[in-house]
Amino acid sequence: MASTVLITGANRGVGLALARHYQQAGWQVIGVCRRGSDELSEVATRVIDGINVTREADVARLAEALAGESLDLLINNAGMLHDESLGALDFDAIRAQMEINAYAPLRVTEALLPCLGEGAKIANITSRMGSIADNDSGGRYGYRASKAALNAFGKSLAMDLAPRGIAVAQLHPGYVQTRMVNFGGLITPDEAAQGIAARIEALTLETSGGFWHSNGEPLPW
Repeated sequence: MASTVLITGANRGVGLALARHYQQAGWQVIGVCRRGSDELSEVATRVIDGINVTREADVARLAEALAGESLDLLINNAGMLHDESLGALDFDAIRAQMEINAYAPLRVTEALLPCLGEGAKIANITSRMGSIADNDSGGRYGYRASKAALNAFGKSLAMDLAPRGIAVAQLHPGYVQTRMVNFGGLITPDEAAQGIAARIEALTLETSGGFWHSNGEPLPW
């Protein structure tokens, strides 16, 4: 029986590349997004669109649509990046980033826990910009804070879910050529997806809670 992965933000970028990777590996792929895409429909077994992961009602609808189903892997990928600098802070933008980058993965994970059994895995797509120790350039207040919060949530999830046999990882995809960074990255989405999938494959209960670059490098908190 094929394994099943659910990916949020699956209609483009890294999310779409992950959907493509797992489809090619023989997995059943459930792509979740606000707006579907032809590219996602080509690779996903099932697309659940119209889902804004920051809205409680939408996440409840997602959980209802999956009631009684089993997931082997949940990838919390949906995210947002704004560029704030001191002296020109946009607190609405900071708040929005906290909602989608940090609160939404926790909300989705809790809602889908009934679908995650022993041996399942959760991958939170974070960023090394959420590392406090690695911050040597400042700025990006909302993005850095939201990813740091996601890392903290992920570590707590790893502790709380270990007795249920569920492993959790925080994964930085790398500097990827996506719309989020105006396609100015260093690696392609497909390359990022391959690295992320390798880290997920290597994830165990013994390593659960860690924070890694997609290339395998452990990242500082």
